[in-house]
Amino acid sequence: MTASPARRNGGRRSPELRVGQFARVDRDRPRRVGVPEVILGEGKTVEHLVSIVRQLHRSGLGALISRPTASQLRAVDRLIAKGLPLRSLAGGRLLRLEGPLGGRYRPGTVALLTAGTSDVPLAEEARGVLDELGIEVVTAFDVGVAGLHRLLRALRLLERSHPDAYLVFAGREGSLPTVVAGLVHAPVIGVPTSVGYGRGGRGEAALSAMLQSCAPLAVVNIDAAVPAALFAAQLFARASPRTRGPSPPARKP
Repeated sequence: MTASPARRNGGRRSPELRVGQFARVDRDRPRRVGVPEVILGEGKTVEHLVSIVRQLHRSGLGALISRPTASQLRAVDRLIAKGLPLRSLAGGRLLRLEGPLGGRYRPGTVALLTAGTSDVPLAEEARGVLDELGIEVVTAFDVGVAGLHRLLRALRLLERSHPDAYLVFAGREGSLPTVVAGLVHAPVIGVPTSVGYGRGGRGEAALSAMLQSCAPLAVVNIDAAVPAALFAAQLFARASPRTRGPSPPARKP
């Protein structure tokens, strides 16, 4: 008899959940790095995504699915009608399969800022991830540098929540994250968005500007809302005892 994928390795649970011959879901990631694997919808066939979701549910696991396509969303609606516990978040940019995601997080707050209203859908995608991990989120939208007075007022309000990190979304010239990084006492993660047109459009100018920041700033790829949210979540991840390395040797007097 062939051992099931869930109970190989001498009876221990396999770190992978295999789905057919096309997917290996990394369910050990929360223990190993502090955040769950997020299933990317883009590029997968409807049949592949549906099979992955069903296998996760049968295994008693939850999941986050990012960037589902229109055809995948239609298939998800049919699964929901049949009783599969799925929810749509962030205007359909994110799906949540009910069940444990793994990982434990200390209390904390992440502030989300957008330069313009056009950046809000990406910020909501990041908010969906952070909310599902139990991390508090505060927001200030449409506070770009074209009206700097709006930003200063927004930061005063956000700072009442003592954010541990700021995710700042900006397209066009991408200057907002640098300005914020020069004003707040917490790590800032810049998220360039594909807002803008012409020379340097589709986020290229914003990405280049953020990479040249003179203020301390981490930068993710264009439209990378989910990686930015997961990066921020790692600040709050509680390490499993098995993930901690050996203690450093004591210093000699």
